[in-house]
Amino acid sequence: MVRLDENEISFPDPEMYDGHEGLIAFGGDLSVERIWFAYQLGIFPWYNPGEEILWWCPDPRFVLFPDELKVSKSMRKILNRNVFSFTENQDFRGVIKNCQNANRKGQTGTWLSDELMETFIQLHLYGLAKSIEVWQGEELVGGFYGLQIGNVFCGESMFAKVSNASKAGFIHFVESNKKNLELIDCQSHTEHLESLGARMIPKKEFLKILHKNNERR
Repeated sequence: MVRLDENEISFPDPEMYDGHEGLIAFGGDLSVERIWFAYQLGIFPWYNPGEEILWWCPDPRFVLFPDELKVSKSMRKILNRNVFSFTENQDFRGVIKNCQNANRKGQTGTWLSDELMETFIQLHLYGLAKSIEVWQGEELVGGFYGLQIGNVFCGESMFAKVSNASKAGFIHFVESNKKNLELIDCQSHTEHLESLGARMIPKKEFLKILHKNNERR
C-alpha cells in the first residue's frame, strides 16, 4: 500500500497494483483536484472520519450496465402510479446532506465527512457531480449523487426517507439516460443494487471502459 504525498497529486496505477481487498493507497488530501483525478483513474476514497484517508479500487468491481436494469412488477406499478416525481441537480446539497445523515445497516457512523461533502459540492458547482432528487409533493424523500465521467456515472451514495424512494429514483435515472450511459459504477456490492441488475465485473474490464470514456471527453 502506497502513502500519498499531500503536495503531489498522484496515485499508483490501479491496473498494475492490487492491494488488500482493493485498498491501494492512504493519506493525501480531499481537494477537488485530487478527488476528480482519483475518479478518472477508477479510485475512490472510503474511510472513517478522523482516521487516515483510504483510497480503493476493488477487484472485482460492482457495476450496472443500463441495458441490464431489472424492474420488478411491483416497482413498475409504483412508477406508473406517479407516486414520486424526479429532478436532476435541483438540490445537490440537500441530497448529499441526507446521504451523510442516513442510517446504514451495520454502521454506527458515516463515512461521508464534512470535508469530503464540501469537496463534492464544489465538484457539483464545476458541473462534474450531479444529483438525482426524488420528491413526494414538495418534500425531498430520496435521491443519490455521483460524478459523471463521459458516459460513465460513478455513483457515490443514496438515501430514502420513504420506502422505494431511492430505488424509484435510480430506475428513473437509468431509463431516462440509457442513450447517454454506458456504465454505472456502484463501487461495492449491495443487495439493493443487485436486485436492480448490478453485477461484478473484473477490475480490468471496468478500467478499460472508464479510460475509453476519459479519452472521449
